[in-house]
Amino acid sequence: MVARKKTSETPDVLGSVLTDDELKAAAEGNIPGEPVADENETPETEENHQRTVVVAEDESVNRMDLVAMLEDNGYKVVGEAANGEEAVDLTRKFRPDVVCMDVKMPRMDGIAAAGVICDENIAPVVMLTAFSQPDLVRQATGAGAMAYVTKPYEESKLLPALEVAMGRFAEINDLLDTVERSENKLKNAQDELKKMEAQLKKAEDTLEERKLVDRAKGLLMDKADFSEQGAFRWIQKTSMDQRIPKKRLAMAIIAKYGDPKPESNDD
Repeated sequence: MVARKKTSETPDVLGSVLTDDELKAAAEGNIPGEPVADENETPETEENHQRTVVVAEDESVNRMDLVAMLEDNGYKVVGEAANGEEAVDLTRKFRPDVVCMDVKMPRMDGIAAAGVICDENIAPVVMLTAFSQPDLVRQATGAGAMAYVTKPYEESKLLPALEVAMGRFAEINDLLDTVERSENKLKNAQDELKKMEAQLKKAEDTLEERKLVDRAKGLLMDKADFSEQGAFRWIQKTSMDQRIPKKRLAMAIIAKYGDPKPESNDD
């Protein structure tokens, strides 16, 4: 295999790969096949995001009217359910910004369906009911509904209820996130504290061992005519050979050669 020889013609070779116009286009970012940004395109923000809704209403006429009202006011209806089970399934599938849920529905009533959706924290639920009975409101609130609207549906009642529900849902989730972050910080702090306590205990044990070994070393020098270095080496070697911790070995030396504790005189 013959190695390719470098020559001063390299710039001309590059020039044959991309023409001057192509190089200029690349410098300006106009590369074929690369998507060109539309100057008139507005990035999606929280303000212009189209709200998505799942509508659950067993009466088809009422459901059609509700869907039309929502779409006329800029909402996008991503799912329509005729019973509570369908409402739960569609909410799990589309994860909408809000759910409009009728109370009285077959197979699974709206309050039970709202309870499932709220327990799974998928979306806020606005209950739709023909009644404004206090016990029904309590049941809906207990299931996790963020707001409720009585029939007949009116824009002046429904739209503010939707905004309130979405706002409350966002606030609750922000609070939950804050609590979770605080719990994580607390756990990290507790773990760090345990680690520091373990390090402190180890340091205390090391210091106690050193004091005992120093005392045992001194007794060997005094009672058995060891040199300081010899006493230390004997403790170290015996500890390793006999597999006895230095602290325990030092305590044995102190117990044998140390001064006996004076006996207490109770008389």
